[in-house]
Amino acid sequence: MDQADSPGESARRVLRGTDRAALATAQRDESGWPYPSLVLTALDHDGTPLLLISRLADHTKNILADSRIGLLFDGTAGLAQPLAGARVSVLGRAVPTDEPRHRERYLARHPDAAQYAAFGDFAFHKVEVERAHLVAGFGRIRWIDAADLLLPAVPGDLAAREAELVRTMNDQESDAVQLFAGVLLGLPGDGGWAVTGIDPDGVDLRRGGMVGRLDFDHRVHDGEGAKAELIRLAVRARRRRQDAAGVGSSPTHS
Repeated sequence: MDQADSPGESARRVLRGTDRAALATAQRDESGWPYPSLVLTALDHDGTPLLLISRLADHTKNILADSRIGLLFDGTAGLAQPLAGARVSVLGRAVPTDEPRHRERYLARHPDAAQYAAFGDFAFHKVEVERAHLVAGFGRIRWIDAADLLLPAVPGDLAAREAELVRTMNDQESDAVQLFAGVLLGLPGDGGWAVTGIDPDGVDLRRGGMVGRLDFDHRVHDGEGAKAELIRLAVRARRRRQDAAGVGSSPTHS
């Protein structure tokens, strides 16, 4: 985690870097016991968490009775000392949404969800965040207001051009996408990676059950800004590949 990030930026980075969370709801009976479950997540451009949940599920029945929820986003995967890693608890209210962008972003992040998203008992929800709790390692613990966690607005031009930019990356710049994963992120880079989303902070990648997150150097506010950042990342990835290929080589002599 970048030490220069504000607590809100650090927390949003954790949210954007994972595709699932532990969901806590209150049992809809007199006991009110906390009920934990697992949900798949996506984020809107401003960082608002998005869910697709079934009315048949206990957690959804709990939400219908009390919309207050907690979401734990775990950014500690793969660490030898998980408690030294970053995780974020988000508190807010889960409310239904019929915003087309929310559906599109969620299904792009989770393509397999399309097979049941049309079922009558499933509905998309957004989380109206009230505050969040960041634990970014030992001694780095902060409560964060919603205004500091989320971006101030969804950039209209970027949201409108996102699908076009994603198609361009996957159809015309697939080689760069593989380098994003393999060279810049150190993920298995033998093909199959695709861009699933582009937001003001960076790029979402997926290959099967694996996801990757590549941050921009600078936050963008429109489609042209995102395009410029993507080009910058592609140039960087190709240079690193060239540098790596040159390591250990020596000139030949005739």
